[in-house]
Amino acid sequence: MSTTLPASELPLNQTFGSTGRVMTNPPPAKVPRTGPLADRIFGWVAKGAALFTLLVLVAILVSLTISAWPAIEKFGLGFLVSTTWDPVKEEFGGLVMIYGTVMTSLIALLIAVPVSFGIALFLTELSPAWLKRPLGTAVELLAAVPSIVYGMWGLLVFSPVLSTYVQQPLQKVLGDVPFLGTLFSGAPVGIGILSAGIILAIMIIPFIAAVMRDVFEVTPVLLKESAYALGATTWEVVSTVVLPYTRAGVIGGIMLGLGRAIGETMAITFVIGNFNQLDSLSLFEAANSITSALANEFAEAGEGLHQGALMYLGLVLFFITFIVLALSKILLARLQKNEGART
Repeated sequence: MSTTLPASELPLNQTFGSTGRVMTNPPPAKVPRTGPLADRIFGWVAKGAALFTLLVLVAILVSLTISAWPAIEKFGLGFLVSTTWDPVKEEFGGLVMIYGTVMTSLIALLIAVPVSFGIALFLTELSPAWLKRPLGTAVELLAAVPSIVYGMWGLLVFSPVLSTYVQQPLQKVLGDVPFLGTLFSGAPVGIGILSAGIILAIMIIPFIAAVMRDVFEVTPVLLKESAYALGATTWEVVSTVVLPYTRAGVIGGIMLGLGRAIGETMAITFVIGNFNQLDSLSLFEAANSITSALANEFAEAGEGLHQGALMYLGLVLFFITFIVLALSKILLARLQKNEGART
């Protein structure tokens, strides 16, 4: 005996047959939303976007080379090791700017990486739930502060504090020590390579910390809970589980911060001193960087060697950035290769 249901209670794909039994209607055929032509157009657009990026990169490199050619032709590679910068005599060397760029970026990394690691570790492993979101938002908001504000704050607020409470006490204590005294020598004004490096560190901490936090959070919870169940401490879990699992993302975040530090202009211009001579290796000595030299002199540079030398500096900065990215890719490739060999 077959039972029938009222039409109102039947599923949408069921109806009564001629015998009164419930019959199931076949589902409607799916109409494809896209065809071969749409797929081809999408592929062309994606390929065009990739080629456009490469073309822009090549165009920038070619334009920099053409603009810098007068200086390249006259000074050659000696430009990279010369400390002379005299627009009146048209004698130019980029070692002071290259040194300032590299040193400020390294100081920024030495400060920012441990601080960013601590922030990411606290937010992912140690922070109470009520504090995690507001603290993470506050860290990310630091990235939204304009660089010129960092520069003004560094010049008017941070530099006097650095001079009074750091440089002068260090000079009194270590002034007679042969090597350490040289590192902290100079006029106690709080402006120089160390001040610029610290300001850069404050600027790149949000970028590195945000990336580290995000990659730490993608670590499978099962792996961390298993380590905790075996009696591992928080640091052991981070060092043996989290970091090996997320090393590629961590290195990527550090390289992102380094690229941000190398290309920073306005904040550096305020606090580095803009001095085109390398008198000593003091961290408090006024110096210059490639970006600050370009910002200060490009508007007043005449056509010829002066403008060509500035474009030469831009070309050098381009290659420094390229070398940093290339080294990071090589390091990541080796890490992945070693990880594959272990497994």
